[in-house]
Amino acid sequence: MNKYKCLFMLGLGLMLIFNATGCRRRPAAGPGEDGVGPIGAWDSDQIYGEGLGPRFGEDGQYIEGQFPPVLFPFDSAQIAGEERAKLDDVARYMRRHTNVNMIIEGHTCEVGNREYNLSLGERRALATRAYLVGLGIDGARLQTRSYGQERPAAFGHNEEAWRQNRRSEFVITQ
Repeated sequence: MNKYKCLFMLGLGLMLIFNATGCRRRPAAGPGEDGVGPIGAWDSDQIYGEGLGPRFGEDGQYIEGQFPPVLFPFDSAQIAGEERAKLDDVARYMRRHTNVNMIIEGHTCEVGNREYNLSLGERRALATRAYLVGLGIDGARLQTRSYGQERPAAFGHNEEAWRQNRRSEFVITQ
């Protein structure tokens, strides 16, 4: 009986060790040592789930129907002039593909508290949606969602990473 108790305790101890060390996952990161890299360089399947999020070809250009993120200035939901061309491409795609709906995701950098960042992410998604509606896209085809700082594109604690994380992204739905 003492032999079985000893084997049971050994097995239990091994299970605890394997569970504690074998289940830890590191977040997806960009190509640099600090996790900062060009947007789209991270493994979007790990962040969004298989088949979702932006897709880029080997040449670094986005694949039709998978769009680069719209970037925002710090603490702002205003769409900068140079970002509008990205939204013009989204609108052209949606005009050609009338069966496609889209979720616009708003994101922020890690600066600020969680509640504020969720609100700012929502304002960014709504500003992106309003711009597309202004280009003639039916608002019923566009949903918004805010992730705030919860799904960073770049895993660094510096201005370059924060710049890449202040964005709206597009997920196509049918």
